[in-house]
Amino acid sequence: MTAEKKWIGKQALMDFATALLVAGGFKPDYARQSADLLVWANLRGADSHGVLRIPRYIEMVELGIVNGEAEPTVLHEFGAICRLDGHGVPGAAGMTVAIDKAVELAERFGIGLCEISRTSHAGAVGYFAEKIAHDGMIGIVMSASKPLMVYHGARGEGVSTNPIAISAPAGDGRYPMILDMSTAAVALGKIMAARDSGQSIPPEWGVDEQGVPTTDPSKVKAVLPMAGPKGSGLSLMIEVLVSILGGNPLISAALTEKRDNGFNGLAIAINPLGFGLSTPVSEEVASLAGAIKALPLAAGVEEVLLPGERGFITAEKRSVEGIPIAALTANRLAEEGRKRGVSVPPEFN
Repeated sequence: MTAEKKWIGKQALMDFATALLVAGGFKPDYARQSADLLVWANLRGADSHGVLRIPRYIEMVELGIVNGEAEPTVLHEFGAICRLDGHGVPGAAGMTVAIDKAVELAERFGIGLCEISRTSHAGAVGYFAEKIAHDGMIGIVMSASKPLMVYHGARGEGVSTNPIAISAPAGDGRYPMILDMSTAAVALGKIMAARDSGQSIPPEWGVDEQGVPTTDPSKVKAVLPMAGPKGSGLSLMIEVLVSILGGNPLISAALTEKRDNGFNGLAIAINPLGFGLSTPVSEEVASLAGAIKALPLAAGVEEVLLPGERGFITAEKRSVEGIPIAALTANRLAEEGRKRGVSVPPEFN
């Protein structure tokens, strides 16, 4: 049975999330960036990467895993490549620095690649890919973390759920294309959301401590990879691109040394002007989008949707009608606010 939902206005949720994060140790601009990322996810229906993460983000500050005031610094720069040390900076803030640097490099060199190591949970990476698309560029964003997912053929945690997002601009007045996917059968946050909503989960989502598939989200010890060896293999290669090239290996450190090296992120911006094309890429993307949407519909399908389109439609609706938040999540946030002296919006009561 689905648990009760509470409907929260976009601005009220944004303001409350920001205030909670400030009270939890984030400096104000980092709190705003993080709240914007989390509410962006809730608006699009990706509740697994939304405000339910706030208590854990605050706990990570208290444990010293995250430094709410850290300033990323440049470790190495060579042509269109830059490598940053996040010093434990909150994920949203660190990835924002990385995408800004990648876009700056792409404006100069045609392509920009910026890696940031030692940051924290980056949330929905499509958020950052969208920002690159709004700058008129192709965006590729990835993040990496410690083992959370089964490696195909092995038992227990071997790799992470490393997500990847790819975006492309489609011109003024059109949604950019945004593919945002986890390498797992499901994002770990969806299991968290199912737990908060009192829902069971499909057995192909995760396994318990014995390595046996479970439908109880509270018993999940590790998630399963998307498409078996394809998902775990893609995750492994993202670890190479994001962590090994960034000088901060996560998986090998965790598996062989039982060491947690934090989180890493990678932002790539590709400037279409560098290809010298006669037709703007955004126009060709729009043409491609139109061709796909004009395809004959399969039985029972009302509309062909492009990558990210459902999220944009949901966000427009929720911006007007409010955002449904699981009652358990809302109650947990309200409790966090009262504990820290933050005024709790009436919608949470």
